[in-house]
Parts: sequence; structure tokens; C-alpha cells
Amino acid sequence: MTTRDLDVQAFINRHPFSPYQWLVFATCFFIVLLDGFDTAAIGFIAPSLLKEWGVGKPALAPVLSAALFGLAAGALAAGPLADRLGRRIVLLASVLVFGAACGASAFATGLEGLTVLRFVTGIGLGAAMPNAVTLISEFCPDGRRAVITNAMFCGFPLGAACGGFLAAWMIPQWGWRSVLALGGIAPFALLLVMAFTLPESVRHMVARGAPAERIRAVLRRIHASGADATRYVMAEQGARSGGGFAVLFARSYVVGTVMLWLAYFMGLVIFYALINWMPILFKEAGLPARTATLIAALFPLGGVGAILFGWLMDRYDANRVIAIGFGLTSLAVFLIGQVAGNVGLLTVTVFGAGALMNTAQSSLPALAAAYYPTQGRATGVAWMLGIGRFGGIAGSFLVAELARRQLPFGQVFMVVAAAALVSMAALFVKLAADRNKPAAGPALHARVDLH
Repeated sequence: MTTRDLDVQAFINRHPFSPYQWLVFATCFFIVLLDGFDTAAIGFIAPSLLKEWGVGKPALAPVLSAALFGLAAGALAAGPLADRLGRRIVLLASVLVFGAACGASAFATGLEGLTVLRFVTGIGLGAAMPNAVTLISEFCPDGRRAVITNAMFCGFPLGAACGGFLAAWMIPQWGWRSVLALGGIAPFALLLVMAFTLPESVRHMVARGAPAERIRAVLRRIHASGADATRYVMAEQGARSGGGFAVLFARSYVVGTVMLWLAYFMGLVIFYALINWMPILFKEAGLPARTATLIAALFPLGGVGAILFGWLMDRYDANRVIAIGFGLTSLAVFLIGQVAGNVGLLTVTVFGAGALMNTAQSSLPALAAAYYPTQGRATGVAWMLGIGRFGGIAGSFLVAELARRQLPFGQVFMVVAAAALVSMAALFVKLAADRNKPAAGPALHARVDLH
């Protein structure tokens, strides 16, 4: 029998984005939305915890930070697992973990138990996020990968907004436990849908040498012509680099790997430094407490600009697009420190800085997903997100140290702005390294013998 080869990525590229691919998009979107919901909700229940358990604010710090450490641990562990076992199984397991842990948190009776459960919740969320990015990117055509992946990431700010609004409505009626209970019920509802509809990535199946019948079954859902082959192949750079960490630290990828880590780390330094400290800094600069809080709340609202950046990344060099975004972020953050005396101008500047920063930061996972070959993609995305989480922790301590040294208001924002310049420089270094990468490696293939 004549062997008919089919390149799976070329197949995805030449067919319209199908309803089945939109189903994969919707599933990944809701996973990211639940991450945003959980991230915001814990902050909104904090005042209720202080009141019910009669503890001081310092005692609440472990509860609020436990999820950050869990997010890092989950991301670092899940990437290599997904490259070995598959994206689908790790996504199912991660949604199960964070749903069960968040639901159990509703029954916590003390800070110690809640802290442990928040850490476990973070592990599940940290494992889910990079695999959602990886899975949707591997179902996207090359010409639309960045815009679709970035659009999926818009679920995070939407989920954060929903978390705030729902918490404000639910807590007065049913108490803070109801918010965590909802955070447990929703993932289980999603898990039921995922169990029956979520496919494995065809690119991963080719890379791991899965039976051609399994690959064909998924391709048929995208377009019926997916059945017209006896062997499925995938030509891509790095095909012989091995898997997981072997890809990240291969000679042709190691510079880009380190630069992606540095860019994402510094981006989260900026985000957490400003989101945690701006209300206090604005109040100390002479603004009324309510005004300071409202203006600071504008900072995380600009993430939807990632769709525009995704469109630009699909048409121009993605490294340069995001680097320019970080350069503009640096300027905008610096200007925050110069306009505190004018409330109107400060409001516009904070919103603009947030739009630029969140857009650039939200575009980095799409950049990482496009950078690595299939065998190391989940590990590459996950480790960038995992290492970056420590930037969030560092950002909170950075402003605390600057305050201890009694730096003037404007200089605090100048130091934070410098982190964006580091991210910009890292992306230009990665761009230079990309130009020296070797040509695409030999094709991977999966074969089925028909008798």
C-alpha cells in the first residue's frame, strides 16, 4: 500500500479554524478565567477572615502568599510532565487539584489549614495555566497563533473582574466561604466537559510517536480530509533536540530560554510591586485613601490589549513587538512618579501604564509557545511562568526595601521602571540569538501499518 504523508501543522494551517478548535479555545479560556477568579477572590475575602478569626493583617500574609509559591511549584513540575505524558492528562489532573483544594478551603477552620489549601490550589492553577497555553497554541494555524493565544489570556482579567464582583455580591449574603465554594464547584463542572471533549495535541502525539489512528481521529474533527493519510509527520526546528529540559538548554535555545525567564520575571516584579504598593504610596503622597485605591485599581485592567499585540506579533517580529511594549511601559511607570500632584493626569497615566505592562506581559506565553519545538513546549512555557512567579515575590519585597530606605516617591517609580528596561533588553538579546539558530531539523513522524 502506498504511504501518504501528511504534515499536521500544514494541515492545520490550510483549513479554517473549525468549531472543534473553538471548543478547545473555549475550554482553555475558562481554565484561565478560573485562575483569574481565584487570584482576585482571595483578596476580597481577606477582610472577612480578619473579622471572623480575629487576627491581625501580618498573620494573613502566609495565606495571601501561599498560592504564589504553589503557582511556581505547579508550573515547574507540570511542564516536564506534560511533555512526557501529554497536555490533556496534566490539564485534567490540574483542574481536579485546584477545584478540590479551593472547594475544601471553604471548610477551613484556621489560618494554618487555609494556608496549606491555598498552596495546593496554587499548585493546580500553576500546572493548568502553561498547559492551557501550550494546548491552544498547538491547535492554532501559524498565521494566527499569537492573536488566538493572547485572546485566550484575556480570560484572566475577566476572571479577576468576575471574582471581585461576585465576591462583593456573595459575601454579604452567604459569607466568605461561599466564594471559595463557587471556586471549587466551577472547576468540577468544567472538568466534566473536559473529560468528554478535550483532545490531546496532535503535534504532541506526532512528537511522541502515537498511533496514527489516534492522530487521525482528532484531525477528522478539524476537517474530514484528515483521514487521507497513512503517516503523519511534523517538520520543525529542534526535532532532534530531545524533550523537556534537553530542549530548553540545547545550544540553540539556551540563550532564548534565559532571556524569556528574565523578561517574565522582571514583568512580574513590576506588576506585584505596583499592584501591592500603589495605594499606600499614593496615600502617602497626599491622595485621599479612597482615591488612591480607585486609581490603583485601574492598573490591572488593560490586559485586553494583548489581542492587539497578538495581531502585531503574527505580522511582525514578536520579540520586537513585546520589547517595544516593555520600553513604553518603562516610560509610563516613570511618569507615574512625576504626576502624583495632578489626579486627572495620574489616573490616565496609571491606566496607560497598566495597559502597556499587562499587554506586554500577557504576550510572553504566546512568544514562548512559538519559540520551542513540540517536545519541549510545555516545559518551556511552564518554566518561564514558574520562574516568573518568584518575580512577583521579589516585587513586593523590592518596594518594601525602597520604603525602608526612604526613597522619594518619584525615585521609587524610577527604580520599578528600570525593571521594564531589563525585560526589553532581554527580548532584544533573544532576537539576536534567534537569528543564529540552525535550520529546521528532520521531520518527526508517526506510522500505522494497515493490513
